Amino acid sequence: MTTATVDQAQRSLMESDGIEVRWIMPEGFLELPFEADDLDELADRLVELAKQALPGADEEVQVQYAAMCAAHYDEFIEAGVQYAGFVTTEVDGVRCTASVNVSLLDLDERAGADPVGFIATTMRHLELGQIGEVELPCGPAVTCVGNRSSGIDGSLTQSGQEEPVWTSFIQVQIPLNNGTVLLLEMGTPTVEGWDVFSAMFAGVVKSVRFFDADGAPLVMSG
Repeated sequence: MTTATVDQAQRSLMESDGIEVRWIMPEGFLELPFEADDLDELADRLVELAKQALPGADEEVQVQYAAMCAAHYDEFIEAGVQYAGFVTTEVDGVRCTASVNVSLLDLDERAGADPVGFIATTMRHLELGQIGEVELPCGPAVTCVGNRSSGIDGSLTQSGQEEPVWTSFIQVQIPLNNGTVLLLEMGTPTVEGWDVFSAMFAGVVKSVRFFDADGAPLVMSG
């Protein structure tokens, strides 16, 4: 994937068992690179991304931003993240930002014949947020709306120290019929942009489609 700002366009990834996942990202997202021949190429792409994300910043700040992005890649790998993008826009005069991640995870073997029910029950037990079950065009899914605390790297704060920030998020988990789960999540630290970003993310989730190795559409049973 490129680091360029994208117009509204289809994104896709291929699951190991031959299920292709397609979805549509709205206009304006910057995408983190997940395909590079080596670390040097990845570093170059992240610097280019930083220049697009912080066009008015000096080179040192842009390099620090690129390094901060690079520091997340171990977390991405551990979490099965296949796509990561973010957008910045103004909502009612306030500069707001949101991120969208798409991941593939192994489904817990205990899920049995009702993976949606199992996922929903587990998330309620963990008290991760407001849990719901929905029927999407691609199949049934579990939704979670909540808040979590994270930190902003000191290189990007005025104090030079890591500062806490609360992020509101919507997470959607769609169990596939091959023992994996497609997880999509939108998060934003700017409450002013919540309505705009949540509506945008609803469109992303509703656009998800699955296809087999021959290109035939699939609908998951949940």
